[in-house]
Amino acid sequence: MTTESTDAECLTLSRNLRRRGAIVLAVFALVWAFAGGSGIAAMPVAVALGVVAALVTAGAVVLAYRGTAGPVTRLVRLPEKWNRGVGLVNAAELVAIFAVIALSNVSGHPAFIPIGICLVVGLHFFPLARLYDQGQYKWTAIFLTAVAIVGLVVLAAGTTAETIRVVVGLGAAIVLWASSFHVALRG
Repeated sequence: MTTESTDAECLTLSRNLRRRGAIVLAVFALVWAFAGGSGIAAMPVAVALGVVAALVTAGAVVLAYRGTAGPVTRLVRLPEKWNRGVGLVNAAELVAIFAVIALSNVSGHPAFIPIGICLVVGLHFFPLARLYDQGQYKWTAIFLTAVAIVGLVVLAAGTTAETIRVVVGLGAAIVLWASSFHVALRG
């Protein structure tokens, strides 16, 4: 294999990982926005939020294709067996999410579910930052963890489960959309 073909493969992989990451972030932001919108009692506001969320997500997906089509300014440096590590991190995240749901329901505290899931999702970005060689995922992890902490504060203040869903859901959506746009534009 020549250096040129290796460089071309690395460019393609870098571009594809950027694009895929931006799209996955945007889609999960949409899920979080819908979760947040489920806590809004006023139906016209919830519907408007859903429409805006869908439009922002569509914009992020379009940008993921257009933004990553340009020159790659930074090649990813993936650790050995990175894809196996990503699979393990994502499997651990899924198990932890199910555990959060089960423990919250069994303990009679379902209001903890969005907070716990946000925390799990946030924490899973720390190892993904290294595995994907995407330093900005550390910021995604930090901000999602902060959203979970804000959700705990809101819960401790005695607010409703709906308010917690709005705060955590919309907070997580904003963090994930910002990360999506950043990955698409900056790599």
